Amino acid sequence: MRLYNTLSKKVEEFVPRNGKKVNMFVCGPTVYDFAHIGNAKTYTQFDFIVKYLRHRGFDVNYVMNITNIDDKIIKRSSEQGVSWEELANKYEAIFLEDMRSLHNTAVSKYARATDYISQIVSQVKTLKEKGFGYETTDGIYFDIKKFVEYGKLSGRSEADQDAGVSRIDESLDKKNKNDFCLWKKSRPGEPVWDTDLGQGRPGWHIEDTAITETEFGPQYDVHGGAIDLIFPHHEAEIAQMESASGKSPLVKYWLHGAFLNMNSSKMSKSKGNFVSMREAIEKYGYRVLRFFFISNHYRTSLEWSEENLSAAKSALERIDEFTIRIDKTTEDGADNLRNLVESALDDDFNTPKAFAHIFDYIRESRQNAGGNVLKFINELNSVFDFFVFEKEIPQEIEDLMMKREELRKQKNFAEADKIRDEIVKKGYTVNDGTA
Repeated sequence: MRLYNTLSKKVEEFVPRNGKKVNMFVCGPTVYDFAHIGNAKTYTQFDFIVKYLRHRGFDVNYVMNITNIDDKIIKRSSEQGVSWEELANKYEAIFLEDMRSLHNTAVSKYARATDYISQIVSQVKTLKEKGFGYETTDGIYFDIKKFVEYGKLSGRSEADQDAGVSRIDESLDKKNKNDFCLWKKSRPGEPVWDTDLGQGRPGWHIEDTAITETEFGPQYDVHGGAIDLIFPHHEAEIAQMESASGKSPLVKYWLHGAFLNMNSSKMSKSKGNFVSMREAIEKYGYRVLRFFFISNHYRTSLEWSEENLSAAKSALERIDEFTIRIDKTTEDGADNLRNLVESALDDDFNTPKAFAHIFDYIRESRQNAGGNVLKFINELNSVFDFFVFEKEIPQEIEDLMMKREELRKQKNFAEADKIRDEIVKKGYTVNDGTA
């Protein structure tokens, strides 16, 4: 298996640190609002990646953090007149429910930032003791000039003045523009923890390395996230943990997914051009969304539009028609299809190529598919989770059936027969012994 590593900027053979065991971390949500459909793309594609690794025999321990203390949470809770905990707990519950609705079930553990305060404090103390952390009037900051490899993931230097990047910590007395906050000192009206560092709360970047050090140790296999997190967030994680531990690399393979765009612009809450995960699930259903996201390569940007979603729905219907009609009682050869699909997915999770093979097979062999192909597609469904093997009855047909049954109870058989004929014309069979 090969994958593209953002750190090396090339496709590499996937060789975990410890045989088939894989420790993997993906940056989770900041729970101050509904997660949007851009988040859904990222999390669904990583759900697929983890499930495929497991399908290929890897034992994946997949951890995702929940940022439940942050400037955005504090600001929003103040605007709504509720506590930060109430707000964070509300949107965490909504996020987890939406993940289940999308069938994103691969995560082994969701790790709340506030459950790791002692580990965060310990890591900050280590960084101060080693000379990487320094104190200002408002907090404790990381001195990026002390970490000579700063920028090795993003290709940016410490001199980059990138105030346009979100979550660059501002402070009047920090040493360098891109120095970032490890620990924020207590401010009136804000949540605080009383610690060896004094009263305060964690910075944003430190929660992830405290979590991963606790769950995996100072080094692990795979870190995932969207491309906007490469700088400064993932760059900060590397600087923190490698400085604290003295070990490199923090992560062996970095995977980054491209943006979901709306009107050719990155979808984000700050821009106001977003659709919530919940709205999308209610409108399109999880199967269309999973197919839409997974059938596109995770490193390719994707345009959110009715046209593209309609195309995804049509493609999924072609697959449904094929899987429903497979003759389970016959034997067939599935080895070639299996080899083609798995070879594509083994090459940096190339789902467009894998689905091209599946559609080629549907076009060429739809009348000959039997039990072995069905078995393979059942296996794939543990990864993709959008195949169906029996015809789903649309609500429109269910409603007609109910109306027909009421007419039959009223002995209005002429009208009932008209509805039966309408149902048959739509491609469904009515089996109740009536003429």
